[in-house]
Order: sequence, then C-alpha cells, then structure tokens
Amino acid sequence: MNVVDSSGWLEYFAAGPNADFFAEAVEATDELIVPTVSLYEVFKRVLQQRGEGDALQAIALMQQGAVIELTSPIALDAARTSAALGLPMADSIILATARAYQATLWTQDSDFARIEGVKYVAHESP
Repeated sequence: MNVVDSSGWLEYFAAGPNADFFAEAVEATDELIVPTVSLYEVFKRVLQQRGEGDALQAIALMQQGAVIELTSPIALDAARTSAALGLPMADSIILATARAYQATLWTQDSDFARIEGVKYVAHESP
C-alpha cells in the first residue's frame, strides 16, 4: 500500500521534476491510500493556483484511491508522532495514516527524509 504526501500530489499534477518518482504510487490506484487531509491541502493549493475546475479534477483523480477519514486512533497516533518527531499537524496525520495501513509514504518534504517507512526524494526546482 502507498500514501502520497500532498507535496507529491502537487508535484505530479504540475509535471514537476520529481513527477516520475510519484507516478508509480499515484497510478497504482488499487494500492493507493489517500488521507482526507491530503484532499484538503491539494484542493486548496490547486484552487488558489489554477481555479476550482482544475482543483475538482485533481480531487477526482485522488479519489480513485481509497480515501481514509481521520479516525480517533489515527488522530491520537498523529499527535504522538507530531510530539515525538516535531512534525506539523498535517504531516503527522499523513504519516499516521500510512502507518495505520502499513503503507509506504512517498514524499519530497524534507521533514520526512529520515523516517522509517518513507520513500523520500529531494525537491528539485524546475
């Protein structure tokens, strides 16, 4: 199973330098888990940059994976993870969701660079 961090989704949608890195996880929709907080982050950014139509198209693609709600157990694990690793709220929710489903987290966010269970690639500027 795979979880793609919001930065990975945005990179993929923008066809950025690391888009191919994320394509493997994004395109294997039968193995894809999508935390609801990722829907929020991606929708907001695409809405701001390209408008509501493009934002809705991005979300439709994301929803081809299994969308996972923020449950009480995931929220508590995310809080513990945030406290232990110093991660921001959304990042800790995404990581806790990946861990809850024994999924690999794919990202280019340097906050995750040395965390077990994460496939990290350094962000490249276009």
